[in-house]
Amino acid sequence: MNQTIHKASPISLTMSELTTLLSSSGSILKIFISLLVFHLVYQRVRRRVKVYLLDFTCYRAPDSNRLPMSTLLETIYLANQIDQESIDFQARILERSWLSNQTSIPPSLTEIPLKKSLSSVQTETMTTIFTSVEDLLKKNKLSPRSIDILITNCSLHAPTPSLSAMVINKFHMRSNIKSFSLSGMGCAAGILSVSLANDLLKVHKGSLALIVSTEALNTHWYIGKDRSMLLTNCLFRMGAAAVLMSSNDQDRGNAKYELLHVVRTNKAKDDRAYRCIYQDIDSELKQGVSITKDVITVAGDVLKMNLTTLGPLVLPYLELLQYVIRKIYKPSSSYRPNFKKAFEHFCIHTGGRAVIQAMEMNLNLKKEDIEPSKMTLHRFGNTSSSSVWYALSYLEAKRRVKRGDKVLQIAFGSGFKCNSAVWRCIREVEPDTDNKWLDFIESYPVDVPDSVSIRPC
Repeated sequence: MNQTIHKASPISLTMSELTTLLSSSGSILKIFISLLVFHLVYQRVRRRVKVYLLDFTCYRAPDSNRLPMSTLLETIYLANQIDQESIDFQARILERSWLSNQTSIPPSLTEIPLKKSLSSVQTETMTTIFTSVEDLLKKNKLSPRSIDILITNCSLHAPTPSLSAMVINKFHMRSNIKSFSLSGMGCAAGILSVSLANDLLKVHKGSLALIVSTEALNTHWYIGKDRSMLLTNCLFRMGAAAVLMSSNDQDRGNAKYELLHVVRTNKAKDDRAYRCIYQDIDSELKQGVSITKDVITVAGDVLKMNLTTLGPLVLPYLELLQYVIRKIYKPSSSYRPNFKKAFEHFCIHTGGRAVIQAMEMNLNLKKEDIEPSKMTLHRFGNTSSSSVWYALSYLEAKRRVKRGDKVLQIAFGSGFKCNSAVWRCIREVEPDTDNKWLDFIESYPVDVPDSVSIRPC
């Protein structure tokens, strides 16, 4: 469904207006300015453990896993497990999804009859996780035994032994490794894992952390008639990312980015937010993940909460002061802080067309700002918690990230959560030879139509 996006008109203050407001300000402005000064001094004098992003890699499925949209519809039709009305509904969603015919799913989901089993989902997760980890370790010439902290996240597949134990077993990691396996955290779990690694690396200074983010499609591929559950079939695709982080000062010379801030917002106490993405069974006792119509409204609310916390940490003081003045003197104003003054690049979770468009509106972004996420959705689909890494990989392949640039990664997930991470590039970043975008990056960006036709006339 096409959406009309209304952007707020930018409002700015001249220096003379700002001076007049400051000279006539009351105690609120004086307290605010005092807090700003204290914050500035505190940030300069305090000593903190620095955490670095050394490298990362994304999973790219072989071409044999490619799923053209017409093939998906044909497979669903031949499987003869859902009615024509449900097939037509999925076709309408796919036509407006911004997804291309290059996205991938596990081979088990193209078999007729559909093969949903524990062995199939294990094969899927082992393929994405092992390939990503092996590529990352090989590229950086690292022994698996050098990893001190291991964090895996996969929302809908939580086997016993855990996915982290599976990685330890495969790569023969140390017996004293600190391992964590996160599940049920949704698409925001990738940044949540960065937050956990950040905390652990600060406590265990000088350590090396490996994060692996993926999602298992076989587990939640839905074969019923509930439209809210059919959405996941149309959006989610195969993907994974492996990320290497360090708190060793000696690694700074090899690092790409320094982690500046992580902000996590959780609105699970609200029933509507809690249930807007929900794993359940339908009226025919078929399991799926429901995405309700409330998700965009809830995402907007949680985004505002997250940015309210993030803003004072990243916005230039003059921009922040201008925003506060507007709220005091013109509370009805639609003015929003200009986050483009804080970041050069934006890596938005590719939750779907509506999510990216909502972020474009709420952050007053331009088309080039959402390009990495839009192209990621088009080429790889919604790869869940790993999607923000595909977007960053796109920026690197385009050679757009320069030393000193700040990058905002932001993602939404069930619960409902909004997590954001701020990185500063600390060296010139050239695309690696194994960058998954590299062999076709020259053809991007491509024109993505709002609607395509995949059904026969």
